[in-house]
Amino acid sequence: MNSGEVRARLRELLMKHGVLRGSFVLSSGQKSDYFVDCKRVVLRGEGHWLVAQVFLEMLTSWPSVVAVCGVELGGCPLASAVAAFSFLKGRHLDAVYVRKSPKAHGTRQFLEGASHLDLGSPVILLEDVVTTGESSLQAMRKLREAGLDVRAIFALVDRLQGAQERIEREVPFQSVFKVSELL
Repeated sequence: MNSGEVRARLRELLMKHGVLRGSFVLSSGQKSDYFVDCKRVVLRGEGHWLVAQVFLEMLTSWPSVVAVCGVELGGCPLASAVAAFSFLKGRHLDAVYVRKSPKAHGTRQFLEGASHLDLGSPVILLEDVVTTGESSLQAMRKLREAGLDVRAIFALVDRLQGAQERIEREVPFQSVFKVSELL
């Protein structure tokens, strides 16, 4: 599959399995008559393969990046898929998970997978869906507090409710799809 076919297949799967209709409360607290559940697609084998290819292609413009960071929970499989696929392609990106709150036991960390990265390591933050961008910005702050250099934020789907504008005040932002392409 070429990149256009990969993107088209991913869009098809998101439209078929990821867009739910009904009454939902979003993580932002807003109410919506639809919900985009990317995990229904991303956690399938084909979905993993498709998102990895799409994001890895986006990362060609960011050659100095050494890791992709997934925001708990939806961004974690994105980061893992990209890291695994990058290894197969010879790029060798690592995956880092950003927790919303520290573990209550063990190491009590906010970040998983970052302990071997050098201070100042350039990373990209991955999200499945963004609405206002607040969770992305909070995760970015945690990564920066840990000494990592967040270069940009990528999302699989932008709900077009202000996230891009808020995020771009601090770092570049790119999304694979606008929600209008899925509805």
